Amino acid sequence: MASVSVLVVDDAPFIRDLIKKALRSHFPGLQIEEAVNGSKARQLLARTSFDLILCDWEMPELSGLELLQWFRTQSGQEKTPFIMVTSRGDRDNVVEAIKAGVSDYVGKPFSNEQLISKVRKALQRAGKLQQLRARPVATGGHAQETITSLLGSRPAPVPPTTPKPAVPVDNRTAARSTARAQLRVAGQQFACVIRSLSLRDARLVVRRGEQLPAVFDSAVLDLEQEGGQGVARINGYVHTLAALEDRMDCEWVLVTLKFVDQDPAKLEWLSMLIAEGGH
Repeated sequence: MASVSVLVVDDAPFIRDLIKKALRSHFPGLQIEEAVNGSKARQLLARTSFDLILCDWEMPELSGLELLQWFRTQSGQEKTPFIMVTSRGDRDNVVEAIKAGVSDYVGKPFSNEQLISKVRKALQRAGKLQQLRARPVATGGHAQETITSLLGSRPAPVPPTTPKPAVPVDNRTAARSTARAQLRVAGQQFACVIRSLSLRDARLVVRRGEQLPAVFDSAVLDLEQEGGQGVARINGYVHTLAALEDRMDCEWVLVTLKFVDQDPAKLEWLSMLIAEGGH
């Protein structure tokens, strides 16, 4: 029986590992290759055929969109499933990807169910699913939207708030940023205040709700400069959670988010925000 192969393209090792682990647990026998950026992926795709490509958008050297545009010009690759896995969920970006020939879209941060559901559909449409002994996947209320729904109404972003915890801010070498921020974990959005920011991590204050993010959940931190000069979407994972007050009904929670992005443009953006916060 012929093997089914997939190429995972992302500049963040943590994200590649998450995707590979999910695929291997649900699709035994799937052959998985990986590329650290779009340029490396293009070199690999020029000499090797894959049944499915899972690709990030924002990468150094060659973006996911540029890779997709090049890939669709290659002979015999007009219909190969190409799924964009990215934090760029705005309508304009979705339309741009559709015009370039994207097959489907998975928004970061994603759950295993969201990712596997998209992969299953792509392999089924390509006639490859029957070659794998795919395990059934439960679909919950947080299933990822289809491209059609992404082009329609989308949940309105949670407006940033400015909570003021009673606990004093500790002294860290990282700067306190004045940027507006929103934390996104699969199926949830949290308005937050940045307590401290560095090139490695962010410490965020969020209001305690019915459901909190869990340690090791993948997440995206949306950072907007003062004056609305643009938004950076930083990929990471939840490293720690801590109550800000020593009581059970504590309203505020301190979330430490470890960054996994290695995109120089995002690191430059972070450096700029950190410098502004240090003034």
